[in-house]
Amino acid sequence: MGEKKNYTASTGKKAGKDIIQGRFLSLDFFKRNAVYIIALVIMALAYIANKFVCQSSMEEVIKLKTELANAQTDLVDASARYNSMIRESEMTKLMREKHIGLAAPQEPPYDLKSK
Repeated sequence: MGEKKNYTASTGKKAGKDIIQGRFLSLDFFKRNAVYIIALVIMALAYIANKFVCQSSMEEVIKLKTELANAQTDLVDASARYNSMIRESEMTKLMREKHIGLAAPQEPPYDLKSK
């Protein structure tokens, strides 16, 4: 029958010597603790995968927020152009109905500066 190693205070030097010489991480150690080692590796891989998924999701959220801000800016710009065109057409219609004789200028206005 095999003897069990009993690491007590009296054999503390032997335990330290086994750790230093690498006998602590023997094949027997891995056989006895295989379930725990596999569970630890799986948990570490799950943690790394979860972190990667979270980072990818955060990048996607930032990208979509940027797209939303650009779309909102385009919406405001289009709305302003539409309202300007509506006002201009209403004024043109009103001038025709009242027979004022005004027309929209072909050239933009210019400033007269006194020197």
